Amino acid sequence: MKKLQKKQASLSRRHTRVRGKISGTADRPRLCITRSNANVYAQVIDDVASKTLVAVSTLGPDFKATKKSGATVEGAAALGEIIGKKAKDAGITEVVFDRGGNLYHGRIKALADAAREAGLEF
Repeated sequence: MKKLQKKQASLSRRHTRVRGKISGTADRPRLCITRSNANVYAQVIDDVASKTLVAVSTLGPDFKATKKSGATVEGAAALGEIIGKKAKDAGITEVVFDRGGNLYHGRIKALADAAREAGLEF
């Protein structure tokens, strides 16, 4: 169990460091990514008003229609397209990217690239 606790503490420390440097506003909200082994979650958050503007996950009905797995790079890319389209529908074009303490690699990178292709700027 010590290895898992150390891993979680390291992730928390990295996320705190990232969050100290970025913040979402009404003009430029924060695109926050949370990743588990099986799923990916994405939210567009206005930190000033403490409101979640748009949220999607690999557990939602929009993603389930794609018939992809949330544990794969292809699934994360599909989720990035969905979050990009929903954000554009909500009138959001620019965001600040919050990788949640995770490395910008694999599913995180795939989601970010797909969101960029869908029209979000960051």
